[in-house]
Amino acid sequence: MYKLLIVDDEPQILEGMKRTLDWEKYGFGRIETSQTYEGAISKAVELLPDLAIFDVCIGKQRGYDAIHKLNELRLPSKYIIMSGYGEFHYALEAIRCGAKDYLLKPIDRTKLQHLVEKIIVEDLNGTVAGADRDDVDTDPVLGVRYDSLSKLTNRILLIVKAEYAQNLNLKSVAERFRMNGTYLGQLFLKETHKKFSEYLMAYRMLRARERIMTTDEKIASIAPSVGYPNLNYFYSHFQAYFGRSPSELRRKE
Repeated sequence: MYKLLIVDDEPQILEGMKRTLDWEKYGFGRIETSQTYEGAISKAVELLPDLAIFDVCIGKQRGYDAIHKLNELRLPSKYIIMSGYGEFHYALEAIRCGAKDYLLKPIDRTKLQHLVEKIIVEDLNGTVAGADRDDVDTDPVLGVRYDSLSKLTNRILLIVKAEYAQNLNLKSVAERFRMNGTYLGQLFLKETHKKFSEYLMAYRMLRARERIMTTDEKIASIAPSVGYPNLNYFYSHFQAYFGRSPSELRRKE
């Protein structure tokens, strides 16, 4: 069973994070929380959590400073930083301290879910087959069951789900597996019948469509949130993939 530590100076955030996912189904048998920097260090040393989620601001102190301290103590934990702040320097500090990712509040349940799944598979050598997650049986792009795919391909799909909004490409994925990018791309194509770039685009398109259909967000905000900082590029891909523009889709739905 895994152990989880959640650190935030707001009690309601702590309670909300405990309810955001069904942690028990992901194998987390013990969950501890802390509202202070000192308490977080103490509980982490006592608990030795497999995963620790830190708010970037803990009172007047910083979550990434706590992670730096725990790294010095050589704790084996994996870390996620969350924050209500979007400034780049906070994200940069999160990366420098070795955090797996940086999530903005209010926390998007799907992003947290996919990130936790990715950490369980890649870093904790576990599985997520029994977890309560979206599309638990069938991949939304490939239309095939996850259990029909190899472990390597499943790990690649989890990376896409967790990081599709970022600057992701086959080369960066291959580096994580210490594999040649061309060879990894050939393996992925042979099993999925799609190039990695095609799968990534398709997954981004599905996420974009979901946001367009279920929210009132502006298209200019949705595009970068699914990995398209160039709005014109997003429009051309969307039109080619769905045969209609984002605005047309929203009007018809």
